[in-house]
Amino acid sequence: MSSQGLEGVVAAKTSLSKVIGDEGRLIYAGYEIGDLAENVSFEEVCYLLWNGELPNATELEGIGRELGEARRLHPGVLEVLRLLPTDIHPMAALRTGLSAAGNFDPEAEDDSLEANRRKAVRITGQICSISTAYERLRHGADPVEADPERGLAEDVLRMLTGSAPGELEAHIMDVALILHADHGLNASTFSARVTVATLADMYSAIVSAIGTLKGPLHGGANQRVMRMLMDIGDAAAAGDWIRGALERKERIMGFGHRVYKALDPRAPILKALARELGRERGESRWIDISEAANAVMRDEMDARGKKIYANVDFYSAAVYYTLGVPVDQFTNVFAISRASGWTANVLEQLADNRLIRPKAEYVGPLGKRVAPLGERA
Repeated sequence: MSSQGLEGVVAAKTSLSKVIGDEGRLIYAGYEIGDLAENVSFEEVCYLLWNGELPNATELEGIGRELGEARRLHPGVLEVLRLLPTDIHPMAALRTGLSAAGNFDPEAEDDSLEANRRKAVRITGQICSISTAYERLRHGADPVEADPERGLAEDVLRMLTGSAPGELEAHIMDVALILHADHGLNASTFSARVTVATLADMYSAIVSAIGTLKGPLHGGANQRVMRMLMDIGDAAAAGDWIRGALERKERIMGFGHRVYKALDPRAPILKALARELGRERGESRWIDISEAANAVMRDEMDARGKKIYANVDFYSAAVYYTLGVPVDQFTNVFAISRASGWTANVLEQLADNRLIRPKAEYVGPLGKRVAPLGERA
C-alpha cells in the first residue's frame, strides 16, 4: 500500500517534538510551546533540544558563550560569500556558505558523539552569520562581526540591519526563533535524517535540510504571505482582495496546515507580538491588514462550512517585516531557528541509526522488449 508524500507513515521515533494537530498543540521535549515562549530564551531551547532537559544557570551561560563564539565566520567562508552573485536567493547563499564552512571545520568528518555535539552548536551559529553576512555583502556593505556577549536573537538583528535592536525587538525575535525551532518530521528535518542515516557528515545533512527548506512549499510560505499583504496594501481593502482571490480559486497564503486541524498554537503568540511591535514602532499597518484578512477568511470559510485557520507563517510575515528583515531573508531566519532542531534530529538519528530506505510502488509498464536500433520509431 503506497502513501503519497508518505502522509501518515511513521518513519522515526523521536523525543524532540510532538505535533498534536487535532488539538492545536506543539510540544518540545515535554514542554508546551506556549510555556517555553513565555519563560525561556532561544539558547535554552537549543540546549533542551540537544540535551533533553532545560539548562541550569551555569549550563545556560556555557551554551550562550559557545553559540556566541560559533557565530565567528572563518575568513575562507567570507571569501566564498564575496564571490557569489548579489542577485541570488539568500537561501542559495546559505546553502553554499554552510557547505564551505564544513570544509574549514577540522572536525567535519569526526563522527564521534562529542564532535557532533560541538558541530551542532557550531552549525547553528554559522547559519546566523552566513545569512547576515550575505545580506550585507549583496548591498555593498561589510559584514557586521558577531558579538559573542550578546544573545543570539539580538546579535542576528544587529548583524542583519547594522544597528543594535531595542529590548522589545530582541525579545520578539527571540520568541519567533523559539516557535520555529522544531516541528516533528517536517520535510527539511526528514531530509537531514535521510542524509545522515547514510553516515554522511553533519554538514552534509544540514545542507540537505537547507536545500529542502528553500522550497516555497516548505520554508517560503511567509515570504508569499508578505507579498500578499503588500498587494492588499490597506486593511480596508482586505475584504475585496480576499473575496476576489477566492472567487478566482486562488490559494490564500498563510492559511491551513498539513498537520494542524485546529489553530496552530504558534499563530496567536506571533499575532500578539506583531501587535505589540506595531504599537512600539508606531507602524501597525501590516498587522492591521493581517487581522482584517484573517477576519474575512474566517467569515468566508464559515459560510462554506469549513474551518481553516491562520498558521504560523501568516503572522510571522508581519513580525519579520516590521523588525526590518528583508522579505527574501524570511526563510533564512526560519533556518537560523530550525538549525537547532535539524542538528538535534541528526544527533537522535545517529544514536540509533538505520539506513532510511522506503520502497516505491512501480506503476510503469511490464513486458516490453528491446527493438533493434534501426527499427525504433
